[in-house]
Parts: sequence; structure tokens; C-alpha cells
Amino acid sequence: MASISVIVPAYNAERTILKTIESVQQQTFSDFELIVVNDGSSDRTLELLNTVKDPRLKVFSYSNGGLPVARNRGISQAAGDFITFLDADDLWTPDKLELQFLALQENPEAGAVYSWTRFMDDKGLSFHGCKPVFYNGNVYADLLLGNFIDSGSNVMIRREAIASVGDFDPTLASCEDWEYWLRLAAKWHFVVVAKPQIFYRQSSGAMSSKIEVMKKYHLIVIEKAFKAAPAELQYLKNQSLANTYQFLAHLGLTRIPGSTGAKQAAENLQRAIHSYPKILLGKTAWTLMTKLLLIRLLSPRIASHLLQLISKVRATRIPNTNEEKALISS
Repeated sequence: MASISVIVPAYNAERTILKTIESVQQQTFSDFELIVVNDGSSDRTLELLNTVKDPRLKVFSYSNGGLPVARNRGISQAAGDFITFLDADDLWTPDKLELQFLALQENPEAGAVYSWTRFMDDKGLSFHGCKPVFYNGNVYADLLLGNFIDSGSNVMIRREAIASVGDFDPTLASCEDWEYWLRLAAKWHFVVVAKPQIFYRQSSGAMSSKIEVMKKYHLIVIEKAFKAAPAELQYLKNQSLANTYQFLAHLGLTRIPGSTGAKQAAENLQRAIHSYPKILLGKTAWTLMTKLLLIRLLSPRIASHLLQLISKVRATRIPNTNEEKALISS
């Protein structure tokens, strides 16, 4: 029996699935089973999976149920003592499994381990946004304030920890990973591997509607989480709401061009300040306000072009780590 079960939900993932599979096959830790849940794909996903010759690969096909359901189906098929998830368009560094497995071995009281995330564009050509966080042990309060784990392609979990919290919530069309980490953190300690090991692909297109969906489910998760949270942590709710609105304001400015994005950003930033005025003590809120002022002073088209240029400069066009260089050259 393999030590680790890697679960990859795949829905119409023909463009990225082989790269994702390859990033698992290239792991320095080889004692794993790779479970791909084909979630009702109608493209060439299954055909491409059938070309992979690896005895560790197991493919299970179902009718489409959505990402949380696909993860739950993968868990039901998993035999490993440790379980981790990788979305079908994300990638790992080769030492991801090895270092996370070692961290759990060295911290037997921890139920889960996470690493740092770097974000890549849709084509995997630019990388940015690795936020160093060092939350260890009881991270429940920190997670209530926001999903510092960043994606569902990150955490490795002990089987007994998964058994203690149950399935992913199938009613959530977004933020289902944050909701799950919150349930884990309420019962188990977390440990961090202080290194970027997850490359999260940011998809393009239809961002305005996606942000509205994200807002809806962020608010649902916050309500659900604070209903379950103890009385001594209820004071964090307004700050959690403010952090969410501030994040949505950032997305509006960076992912939606012109006046539409600026309007969404202004509305969400206003909600953030109303929810928790102390958010103005942080740098992020002032940066967002400065950008909104720039848009008001200039034409939306010119301001949008300038902000996109700044974003491109901040995102590293030339990869600056060996892992990133390998991703582009392979």
C-alpha cells in the first residue's frame, strides 16, 4: 500500500492534465498512488490519461459532480495513510511530497501540512505572489481571518484527520478548500514547509462573474465558520469580512479592465472599511485607494493600461527559481 494518495480531480482538463501528471511523476518521493477522478469530462482528458503508462496511476470516471464531489470520490478510493490534492491545472515542485511527508513525520501532533504558493499566469509563463507565512500549531484563528493556504492543491493530511472532519461540502461552488481547512484546523494542528512548492494557475476570462461567485461563497463560508467557532473567537468576524472584501477589491482592480473593475473594487473596498475600519492601518487598503484615485484622475483606459503594466513588472517574466525554469523549458 502506498504511503501517500494524490487525488487529482479533472474536468475537461485536456490542455493541462499531462503537465500536472508529470509534476507528480517527477516527485523525489515515489511511494504514492495517483488517483485521477475524471469528473464527467467531454473533451480528450480521458483519452490523454490512457496514454500515461505508470502503475501508480488509477483513473476513476464519474458523471460530473463538481470539484468538492470529485475530491470526495477520490478520498473514497484512496488507500494511503496521507492524502493530498492537486487540481488538474496546477503544478508541484519535485520535492513537494518529500518535504511535506517529512514535516508530518517530525510533527506527529499535526494533522496537516502546507507549503507556500506561487501564482502563474494561464500559460505558465510568469510567476508572482509568493507570500511567506509561518503559521504553525493551532492556526484556527489565523485561518478564520483568511485562507493563507491559497489553494486546494497544497495541503497534505493524515488519514485520521480526514476521518475526523468528513467530506468536502458539495454545496460550495467556490471556497470549498478554505471551508475544509477551517474544519481541520478546529481539531488539528498544522505545520508549514517554508518554501514555495505549489504553482497555482490563474485562469483568464469572465473574471467579473467569477468575482461575484467568489464573493457569494466567501460570505457563506464565513457565516458557516463563525457559527461553529467558539465565543472567544467571534470578535474576528468583522475583520474576516473586511479581509475578504479587500481581497475582492484587489481582484477587481487587477483582473477586470476599465471602469467595471474599478467600480467593483471601490464598492468592495468601501465594504471592507465599513466592516473593520482598522483595515486602514494596513498598507493594502491604502494601495488600493491610491490605484482607485489614479483611475479617477486619469481615463479608465489609460489607468487600466498603467496598472496592468505595473502588474507585469511585479510578475516575473523571466523565471527566478530552478523550478520555474524547469516548468517553462519542459
